[in-house]
Amino acid sequence: MKRNWNICSPDETVVDALVRDLNANKLLCQCLANRGQEDIKSAKRFLSPKLADLSPPGLIPNLSDAVLRLFEARRKKERIVVFGDYDVDGITSTAILIQSMGELGWDISSYLPDRMDEGYGLTSEGIKNCIDKHSPHLIIAADCGSTSVKVIGSLKRQAIDVIVLDHHQVCDPPPKPYALVNPSISLAEGSELRDLCTAGLAFKLVHGLVKYGRENNEAGFEKYDIRLLLDLVALGTIADMVPLTGENRILAFKGLQQLNRTNRPGLIALINTCGIKGLITPYEVGFQLCPRLNAAGRLKKATASLDLIMAADEKSGVNLATGLDKNNQDRQRIEKEITRKVKDQLTSNFDPSNDFVIVAGEPGWNIGVIGIVASKIQREFYRPTFILGGNPGDMRGSGRSIKGFDLCGALDECADHLIRHGGHAMAAGITLNVDNIESFRERLNLVASENLDDADLVPSLRLDAVCALGELNLSIVDSLESLQPLGQSLPLVQVAVLNVELFTKIKWMGSEKQHAKLIVTDGDVSTEVVWWNAEGQTQPSGRFDIAVQPSVNVWKGRRSVQLKLLDWRPSS
Repeated sequence: MKRNWNICSPDETVVDALVRDLNANKLLCQCLANRGQEDIKSAKRFLSPKLADLSPPGLIPNLSDAVLRLFEARRKKERIVVFGDYDVDGITSTAILIQSMGELGWDISSYLPDRMDEGYGLTSEGIKNCIDKHSPHLIIAADCGSTSVKVIGSLKRQAIDVIVLDHHQVCDPPPKPYALVNPSISLAEGSELRDLCTAGLAFKLVHGLVKYGRENNEAGFEKYDIRLLLDLVALGTIADMVPLTGENRILAFKGLQQLNRTNRPGLIALINTCGIKGLITPYEVGFQLCPRLNAAGRLKKATASLDLIMAADEKSGVNLATGLDKNNQDRQRIEKEITRKVKDQLTSNFDPSNDFVIVAGEPGWNIGVIGIVASKIQREFYRPTFILGGNPGDMRGSGRSIKGFDLCGALDECADHLIRHGGHAMAAGITLNVDNIESFRERLNLVASENLDDADLVPSLRLDAVCALGELNLSIVDSLESLQPLGQSLPLVQVAVLNVELFTKIKWMGSEKQHAKLIVTDGDVSTEVVWWNAEGQTQPSGRFDIAVQPSVNVWKGRRSVQLKLLDWRPSS
């Protein structure tokens, strides 16, 4: 799919000032300006995040109330259960809480719901099973609970207090737990704290507990080092694709440092299983570690991933890592098959002129992988997409949106076709009867047609600058690593190179010859370009422009610049 190229044009005086004051190259300073870092102070803070710049935990709504209730539970020796979620954010936030609070004297355990049998969040069945197993006095709902009005009301009648620690959209009217610790409920738009995922909120809660413990001379709190939890915060923050700006940037930056020196036997085993040899960056987290941590909850029980994080010795860590790797291979196979079936359906059913959304599904499709399939279909067809699976009576769907379309808001207008729904503007989940799939698709398509026009349905490609091949040398591309961590809201560096041509014939790579390696030249410099999944795509010829992500490739100890092809177009 071709895209609209949008080349950034930062203020040249701002860029020149950054070049002078930072003693840095122009491309790096253009990238800083494009990411909102337009003065020397903010640029230095961006390039060197510090934990000292984190805001006090008490600024998060109701967190102080949660701290007081938890210390009351500690004094009374009440049983606490962290009721988590089966994705990486839910698993890591659960691990952060049970590790730290267990070490600091709380009677605490965990419960992760079964995706297939109990579903997401504080479901009646999940809570019943949790109570039967643990008989808690207090439940911390981690990464869920913001829409669980009935279940929380039922728990209150059973004299079980609930603390909701969550970042998902809160329903109206909201639930009434003992403390609703959700940064979206009262913080102003634009507040850095609104973007925290639940792993970040769990870290803030532990920070609040340790701060209170120190202020009240509680034994063991003075020397407790919460920085050792940051490896888990990084995993949850990067996996949940929250904006890597503000506080999230600090947590991800420092968390990656901690992850690279982690002493957790389970994570060390998982890193080795992934074959990661060098520095762990957001890429290794997002594409190697987290897919394996997610795989357990997608196909079986997420407790295997929690057990890996909490593993006390190398042997159990290796065994669990091996199992997660096998789960991930199974997940890839199932995902590939469902993706093929969806594309087969769309070959005959998709009308680009009239279909503003894609809704596809069949009973029996594995609900653990439909979210990944939805992401793939959304990227390829660039439409708000829902993929459904599970049982006919209560099929579950996972949705992914495009820029400019609030998926969660749109679902409110489709509520009469759904059993349940919730989520974010860009990702959401639904439950519905199989008989309502077509009526839901028609209603959602109508809502989308009223809110999207043709221009919204063409993806845009944001490019930082126009560069000559000679400007993308090893020294300059190396310097771009100082911008890391990059991700959501802080895109990877992407540039345009104009008027190049093929220097040699295209070389095809991969087990199915689906990837291509190009050597391009502008007449002065030749550079390697890799084109993933190029099979079946129109190949460039003559003079053409390329949009690329520059990176450093290491092969047999040799470092060289490699450009990842994002798009190409004939030169004007």
